[in-house]
Amino acid sequence: MIAGYAHAAYAASLSEFGRPLALPRSRGWLLERSLDRAAGLDAMGCYPLFACQDWMGLNADLEELCGRLVSVVLVPDPFAPVESETFSNWFDHLRPFKRHHLVDLSRLDRDRLPRHHRRHLAKAERSVSVERSAAPERWLDAWTDLYGGLMRRHGVDGIRAFSRESFRRQFAVPGLALFTATAADDLVGLHLWYRQGDVAFYHLGAMNEAGRRLSASYASFRQAMQEFRQEGVRWLDLGGGAGLGAASEADGLERFKRGWAHEARMTLICGKVLDRRRYQALCAAAPAGEADYFPLYRRGEFAPRHEAGS
Repeated sequence: MIAGYAHAAYAASLSEFGRPLALPRSRGWLLERSLDRAAGLDAMGCYPLFACQDWMGLNADLEELCGRLVSVVLVPDPFAPVESETFSNWFDHLRPFKRHHLVDLSRLDRDRLPRHHRRHLAKAERSVSVERSAAPERWLDAWTDLYGGLMRRHGVDGIRAFSRESFRRQFAVPGLALFTATAADDLVGLHLWYRQGDVAFYHLGAMNEAGRRLSASYASFRQAMQEFRQEGVRWLDLGGGAGLGAASEADGLERFKRGWAHEARMTLICGKVLDRRRYQALCAAAPAGEADYFPLYRRGEFAPRHEAGS
């Protein structure tokens, strides 16, 4: 069953940032973006990860776009059955991006948690109740309010901020799991996951001040792990630290995710030039900035006012 980041409905939820472009062989999706009238179009993978049904068809899909697009950039699902050497043959630009923290649910064991996590989990379990919603759409307004507060607090805009309409569509994507955290019958937090086969990806989460004070995210993650294991999910991908770059050891979100994880995998930024003449012309006209950004002519496009966490 196609679900989560690989589903057409997820690509459609990001249509404010580009026109969904189907890849017929790999059965994945890109977002086609306009440049100026003379330069034409380029494309990026869906945020935060590119997923598809047949990875061996991806290179042929990209080759067929040569001449139509200037370039394409994407971050492959870390569970893609493709070696980094293969990606380096398919793409012109390849560099490490974010370390994703993974939970092996066959090894789930509360006693192995670090002391910091055990303390916060015990605190949350004294006052926070977590349930999985059978009707995620009923929480759309509450989610929009919570997540909007998080984005305002951290000064985040652009694709990571999402709109209410984007979230409305995301809540209808197959594979979505929404967990509510309440204290004294008041909502204090919501967490969203997407299940794709035997992997569940942590998508987004947000809490109010009471939820943060009560460490509600610890109880929510624990409940999600238990339920997904009962359903036969093998792996959880918790993602990486805050922001669009590599996380520092001081990053609170990085520390939170690392404490649950059994291992980590590095994601890659993969870029391919599909029209070299137009690419070079655009780069020549671009302002100075980060030298290894791809595509170089779009450097700084997602730079946040501040980095975000949850």
